[in-house]
Order: sequence, then C-alpha cells, then structure tokens
Amino acid sequence: MSDAEFTLSESEWRDRLSKDAYRVLREQGTEPRFSGEHVDRSDDGVYRCVGCGAELFTSDTKYDSHCGWPSFYAANDSNIELRRDLSHGMDRTEVVCSSCGGHLGHVFDDGPQPTGKRYCINSVVLDFDPDADDA
Repeated sequence: MSDAEFTLSESEWRDRLSKDAYRVLREQGTEPRFSGEHVDRSDDGVYRCVGCGAELFTSDTKYDSHCGWPSFYAANDSNIELRRDLSHGMDRTEVVCSSCGGHLGHVFDDGPQPTGKRYCINSVVLDFDPDADDA
C-alpha cells in the first residue's frame, strides 16, 4: 500500500466489511472480551487490516496478555498511526491503520520486553495470513 490513504465511501465500507467489523473499524467500537477468533490463535503468520490488507502485526510478537483481545508487543510501525483518545473519560492511545484510517484498538505501556508495549487489538479488524513470511 502506498502512503496515499485507502479511501472508500461509507456505503462501500459497509458493503466490504461485516457489520461487526464496520462498527469497530469505522465507528471506533470494541468487540466483547474473549469473543474474537484471534484471541487464542498461536499459528505462525501475519495479521493484516481487514479493511485494506495492510500488514500490521506478526505472530512472533503476539502474546497472551489475558485481557480478552489479541495482544502484541510490537507493530509494523510503517502501517499504524497512534492518536490520543480522550473518549469514555479516559486518556488512552488509539492504534489506527495508517493506510485506511480504521480503528484497530489501543496501545498500553504494560506489555513485556523488549518493548514494554501491549497493542490490544480487536480480532474483528484483523485478517490472519498463515502463508505470509513471519518476520
């Protein structure tokens, strides 16, 4: 994906995504804890944005944080953007796909080494690619 933002009309997004993926990716929603298909996934591969296919995370950075959502200690920094999120009376850091602008989840400073980060990401916004080379 180029640096140009991947854009679709809201109608095109609704046609492209499931109802749940649309709610999370386009409306900054959150899926219920422990409900996503990738929470317990331990296969080797790459996690991509369901909206545009950008590579976001690799399985070698995934770990079980027991929070109820897939967690990673590192991201493909060229494909994510971090934004301050003051919603719901909290001060958090939102993780957004830099290609399509979709909401992915949040990042916290309570993860394992070597980064100390916990990228807490909604399963419904991730496509898993088991055939991709794992970095």
